[in-house]
Amino acid sequence: MAEATLERNIEKKTDSELQQQGVEPTREGRVFVPATDIRQTNEAIVLTADMPGVRSEGVEITLADGVLTVRGTLAEGHRREGAAYAEYDVGDYQRSFSVSDAIDHDGIEAKMANGVLTLTLPKKQPRQKRIEVK
Repeated sequence: MAEATLERNIEKKTDSELQQQGVEPTREGRVFVPATDIRQTNEAIVLTADMPGVRSEGVEITLADGVLTVRGTLAEGHRREGAAYAEYDVGDYQRSFSVSDAIDHDGIEAKMANGVLTLTLPKKQPRQKRIEVK
């Protein structure tokens, strides 16, 4: 039951879905989809995305029309031009998620530490109103 609620509140977007919405990469080079863990608590949904080599000043997070987009630009020192041998590729990161109205869009918080981005998306608390009896 909790998984169904999570799916209603946040949905992963594929590159082809983004391209259909008119989202195109604007930088040359490789752009990777960061591996992301999503967990849910009673108060929030927490996304943890691995973006090795990205510093906090290289992260851009936008929320527009219910789509949360995370972009990470790799720090220049991590780019390897002309390496004789390399076992891993480097590049920038981008990933998007659909966010429902059940999330408090104004309360979203982000923290970057050691190449790991943590986004906390607080759930809206049900509003209670006391109705006076006349």
